[in-house]
Amino acid sequence: MSTPSDATSRLHGQDLTLAYEQRVISRDLAVTIPDHSFTVIVGPNACGKSTLLRALSRTLKPAHGHVHLDGRVINSYPAKEVARRLGLLPQASIAPDGIGVADLVARGRFPHQGFLRQWSKQDEAVVAEAMASTGVSELAHRSVDELSGGQRQRVWLAMVLAQQTPLLLLDEPTTYLDIAHQMDMLDLCAQLHDERGHTLVAVLHDLNHACRYATHLIVMKEGMIVAEGHPATVVTADLVQDVFGLPVRVIPDPETGTPMIVPLDRRGVSR
Repeated sequence: MSTPSDATSRLHGQDLTLAYEQRVISRDLAVTIPDHSFTVIVGPNACGKSTLLRALSRTLKPAHGHVHLDGRVINSYPAKEVARRLGLLPQASIAPDGIGVADLVARGRFPHQGFLRQWSKQDEAVVAEAMASTGVSELAHRSVDELSGGQRQRVWLAMVLAQQTPLLLLDEPTTYLDIAHQMDMLDLCAQLHDERGHTLVAVLHDLNHACRYATHLIVMKEGMIVAEGHPATVVTADLVQDVFGLPVRVIPDPETGTPMIVPLDRRGVSR
């Protein structure tokens, strides 16, 4: 399924062919990120989720077609201008050797610096707020190298928040996090969406997390978008069976009323 993109959306792409050298991941892909949505991209491994996110963030140039940001082809912007409009938390981030947590988060302010605007009290306050929001303030004076995977993930998110962009793209933001910190991370994303009006796009593996938090769901299979819309209207047992090959029952989440996926017992255990 490929529907025309909405040119009024801040971030959209049309007729996209996405490839790594000669290996094509997606063809004729159209995608629209609704403004002020919490959009979640789901699908099985190697279906093109992260590739699509990379194209939307300008870290992968389409082999054909264009991604548009605020009415212009995203590749026509200087890199620093893109970074003032769009923040990206990639799947794998590598910090410079020996850099401290506070220094790494402060790099999120780089797009706002220039010859006429140097580091200010405002920048300092923004960095402090970003660290507090992600729960890493107490790590400020530690080296990133000595942190756990989950701590590093939260530090990187703090750096992205310090950019203060209206658009945030997050590639598997719950990687390395235990279940409590996964919920903390997604609650923070929801808060950014609900209270500050940010547009978020996240790649998630957990379907139940996607259904609970997304206002707009994009479901991918073999490089194509096969369904999209609100989770309540999109997620069915047939869809999960078709996309993931998993027999499930879909029931209302007892806490939120959103769809909850319960895999069927395939072990044949008698009760």
